[in-house]
Amino acid sequence: MKATTIIGIRLKGKVAIGCDGQVTTGETVMKRTARKIRKMYNERILAGFAGSTADALTLFERFESKLDEFRGNLPRSVVELAKDWRQDKVLRRLEALLAILDKEYAYVVSGSGDIIEPDDGIVAIGSGGPYALAACRGLVKYSDLSVREIVEESIKIAADICIYTNTEIFTEEL
Repeated sequence: MKATTIIGIRLKGKVAIGCDGQVTTGETVMKRTARKIRKMYNERILAGFAGSTADALTLFERFESKLDEFRGNLPRSVVELAKDWRQDKVLRRLEALLAILDKEYAYVVSGSGDIIEPDDGIVAIGSGGPYALAACRGLVKYSDLSVREIVEESIKIAADICIYTNTEIFTEEL
């Protein structure tokens, strides 16, 4: 099973992440209301996943333990998770991506254990991620919408293009 579109943004001291609700197996929609985002570490960090659901949940657990181990230090926790991901034989086979944000940082951690910190504070993953990313960048540049509204509109635009993205939208903010 695959979970799809996640978009997150840090803008002017505000942070939001959103996801669509669709989970697919092959070309079949198995669930329309999956929640693929959550607040972590005393509600100071937002994270979302795309890819294989079971794999992503495993990574969420690992990431939460890193946050606890490093007392909420996001950069250190992300680096240590990526190191584990690259070195552990079981983790290396996981097919998932994580989008992780707080008020200072935004990261994508890839299935190969790479860490990407985008220049513009916008993270997008999943099959609808590129469409949501393009929409988000346009909305940031040409609108006065709140971060929550930007996230929601970006997912709606992605859903109009990507068959693996729906308009059952969940959002979280810091």
